[in-house]
Amino acid sequence: MLTMVPGPDRLPDSLPTDRVSASGKLRPDIREGLRRVDGRRNALTVAGAWAQTFGVIAVAAWVDRWWAFVLAFVLMGRGFALLNILGHEAAHRLLFGRRSVNDRVGKWALAYPGLVPIDIYRRSHMAHHRDEMGPEEPDLGLYRGYPVTSASLRRKLTRDLVGISGWKNLKPLLKALTKPGSRRPAGEIVATQAVIAAVLTAGGGLAFGVWWLYPVLWLAPWMTLWRVNNRLRALAEHGGMIRSSDRRQTTHVVRQRPLARFFMVPYHTGWHLAHHVDAGVPWRNLPAFHDELVAAGWITPAIEYRSYLALWRALSSRPAEQGLATAPGAAAR
Repeated sequence: MLTMVPGPDRLPDSLPTDRVSASGKLRPDIREGLRRVDGRRNALTVAGAWAQTFGVIAVAAWVDRWWAFVLAFVLMGRGFALLNILGHEAAHRLLFGRRSVNDRVGKWALAYPGLVPIDIYRRSHMAHHRDEMGPEEPDLGLYRGYPVTSASLRRKLTRDLVGISGWKNLKPLLKALTKPGSRRPAGEIVATQAVIAAVLTAGGGLAFGVWWLYPVLWLAPWMTLWRVNNRLRALAEHGGMIRSSDRRQTTHVVRQRPLARFFMVPYHTGWHLAHHVDAGVPWRNLPAFHDELVAAGWITPAIEYRSYLALWRALSSRPAEQGLATAPGAAAR
């Protein structure tokens, strides 16, 4: 059968070394250095994410041409990637050293603008890290069954692009407003969205006085382009992998290139295998951690996809005709 999982022949048992254990964990003193959180720099990073996200709408409104609004719409798909990836960092409590600061910034400046209930997300995401593809994996339905046919992947991405998936994600928030147990966090998200809408539509100051900026350049990209972006990234992280104590069989490795890092995997989130080997390493240090794993021979070219496009092709490589298959571990790279 076609499979996305590296076979034993592609997972050489070359460890431990004097720096890296057989499971990919770093020696404690090296690990401690890579686990340091740089709160001051992260504060500038959060401000920069907002400047880029809100800035594309501001520039489009200032230029006030149709093509500027189209470009802003496209770039807002990236804008939600910026907010959500930093929100993911806050969910791991790796954004600021002080938990109260980390949680407040993560909630009000990152998660809620991206319509994410961060407390619920944190619980489900920690379940994901405890046992990838295990029985409690919250995203198992997203990852399993790959590779699929190219037609199947196109259908999924089409549902994302036209807003069907976005509406599926928005409905639980609206329903939560009607339930006493979830009304408060849902109300806080709605209130945050109301503030963003007011800033974009009210006159004067930083606002632009155009009523449709919020639905067209904030909510619509979240409902469409962000859903495409999020699915493609998530599949490139774990699509078709299996439950295993060896993280190389739960998480893909993809060579990081500038265009992908700009649009889809900002803040080093593309070094995802390193993140799953040690989820306590903050985003700034993931490339250095990845390099340690490469130097130790734990990550090899045999398990690295040369690009995201190559991986997506492998994820959609199942023949339409039943019965056509290849040997385990031989999915096209």
